[in-house]
Amino acid sequence: MKLATIRVNGTTRAVRIHEDKAVDLGESDLVAFLRHSDWATRAADADGETYEGALDYAPVVVAPEKVVCVGLNYRTHILEMGRELPSHPTLFSKFARALVGAYDDVTLPAASTQMDWEAELGVVIGAEVRHADTEQARAAIAGYTVLNDVTARDWQYRTTQWDQGKTFEATTPIGPWLVTADDPAVSAPGLNLTCEVDGDTVQKADTGDLVFDPAALVAYLSEIVTLVPGDVIATGTPGGVGHARKPARYLQDGTLLVTRIEGIGETRNTCRRETR
Repeated sequence: MKLATIRVNGTTRAVRIHEDKAVDLGESDLVAFLRHSDWATRAADADGETYEGALDYAPVVVAPEKVVCVGLNYRTHILEMGRELPSHPTLFSKFARALVGAYDDVTLPAASTQMDWEAELGVVIGAEVRHADTEQARAAIAGYTVLNDVTARDWQYRTTQWDQGKTFEATTPIGPWLVTADDPAVSAPGLNLTCEVDGDTVQKADTGDLVFDPAALVAYLSEIVTLVPGDVIATGTPGGVGHARKPARYLQDGTLLVTRIEGIGETRNTCRRETR
């Protein structure tokens, strides 16, 4: 199934997505819906109001309790940089205000001149989990989505802590929906991931190349803190980011940023410079 949060008449609704329509799930957003322990059955059986035509996608999770991000998590990219594979995940976080919908504009903050792209597989939690083993971790995953960890490099590297460059407001597209973990579309061991900037393919990878896969990340994080429905894990980006190019390349006002994952979908966002 595909589940999403859409904007309707000045509010939001959680929906099940079909090719030609969306079916209301009875909650204001997907985070609220995933809090039901039987959300999967409810989603499959829902027969509420339908919405047809062009849909206005909000961030798939509007106000998650946590957005946890992982750095340096693609084997090929790590090895090509001459580094050793990490023994533990590198973690940082975002605030919910960083998130935008799959087709919303991405804000390029006035304070930064080095906004960069990072295509990523997003994991959405569907059940509360703490101190999980691998199987428990896998069972806690509601599904997968598309995310781009757009980053202010000139702020990220001001200090050894990355958060300040990672969570500028309205910079991180996520969506347009989550594909539930039991869907055959996401059952392959690796999914093709790409990022395009103004039509140029700048990143291309296979999610099977992750050092720490989604279940391993859920298990690891659950040792630190309880994960709850609607939490998001951004699993890391492969090589091809703009900051590493020579010369460096950054997002500009009007740039079209497209992030695509096989079996899930794509985000398509125009970058707009912040005006004050």
